Amino acid sequence: MGFRLILEGEDDMRIVGEASDGAEGTRLAESLRPDVILMDVRMPIMDGIEATRRITASTECSRIIILTTFDLDEYAFAGLQAGASAFLLKDVAPNELVQAVRVVASGDAVVAPRVTQRLLETYVRSRPDTPKPPRDPLLQELTPRELEVLEAIAEGLSNAELAHRFFLSEATVKTHVRRILTKLHLRDRVQAVVYAYETGLVVPSQGLDF
Repeated sequence: MGFRLILEGEDDMRIVGEASDGAEGTRLAESLRPDVILMDVRMPIMDGIEATRRITASTECSRIIILTTFDLDEYAFAGLQAGASAFLLKDVAPNELVQAVRVVASGDAVVAPRVTQRLLETYVRSRPDTPKPPRDPLLQELTPRELEVLEAIAEGLSNAELAHRFFLSEATVKTHVRRILTKLHLRDRVQAVVYAYETGLVVPSQGLDF
């Protein structure tokens, strides 16, 4: 109810549906085709992770924001793996909630926040015995510059920071990002971060202070 009141107060937003569990949410997503879905993780009948997996597999137009209690919640990472575009803490400030919905809805402007990088670093470092996966053949499709940009995206850099690092315009950076997502068959920047860690392209640093 709190989220609904916040979002309905915005002139450019409209709530088109609500669901009490993942199964109902999946059905509504298929029929209503919303731009953005706020997805809780712990729900009866079908949890938010499975619901996210099914929705992103069948409803390309819907982008999902996972809601979690802790920023290092293992479920948040599972949600990103399942296809969510971002995650928020449930105590998010109203202005941050509104901004996150707008950013996710915009598609190309989705940003992998540094908290997502921290989550991934912590998750991957917790599995030290997992063998490094073989290099994904799709990476051969990337140019050397695109590979550099992908690695920088995995660090959590924004478009402005990418432009500064590589001495490029933000328009050129956006072009690189769009081509990377297309070549790797990824939905957005957050999925690019997950991909970089899962494929072993980025190895977590040791002894980082968060």
